[in-house]
Amino acid sequence: MNKKALVVFSGGQDSTTCLIWALQNFDEVQVVTFNYNQRHAAEIEVATEIARHFNVKQHILDLGLLNQLAPNALTRSDIEIAAGEGDELPTTFVDGRNLLFLSFAAIMAKQFSYHHIVTGVCQTDFSGYPDCRDVFVKSLNVTLNLSMDYEFVIHTPLMWLDKKETWQMADQLGYFDYVREHTLTCYNGIKGSGCGTCPACQLRSRGLEQYEAERKKVGS
Repeated sequence: MNKKALVVFSGGQDSTTCLIWALQNFDEVQVVTFNYNQRHAAEIEVATEIARHFNVKQHILDLGLLNQLAPNALTRSDIEIAAGEGDELPTTFVDGRNLLFLSFAAIMAKQFSYHHIVTGVCQTDFSGYPDCRDVFVKSLNVTLNLSMDYEFVIHTPLMWLDKKETWQMADQLGYFDYVREHTLTCYNGIKGSGCGTCPACQLRSRGLEQYEAERKKVGS
């Protein structure tokens, strides 16, 4: 099987860390970014900047239909960004997003004769999103293989890492500062440290603080 990978890429902390991981583990890497009329066009702009920085070919696919099918806080400015209460999912959950992203990525990968797909989904810090679970990814992997009679391998380097460990991974890959300064995780569209108040920023900053404290302790 060839050592070529397609990375599902948004320009956030997780997908950028996965892109760097892929570049160090595969001979050839391309990225696919999805435009689903997300709340901030900055996400696609940042993804494009990072793809250029690493000199990888980027494909931007239009998935605007998601905006019509699954109204949510990531696509509609009139829906408040809020964490889920009780058994409710956060308002940022987009039904079917990773199902569609990975399915379209697989279709594209086959056209390139790529067998490897990389995604930054994570079950440890996943806000309760059902399509970030390991069981979902493994199930979809089998389904994609059967649907196209083609051997795909979906890689999830962050699946069992919390945010502190994801920062550690970026550091071990040699890109800690780059990921901290140039990625966009914030739900309010602010690059780097973000707004500091949205759930994505809180998760990111908490993990960063934990890792920096650990790194400082090791270095002292």
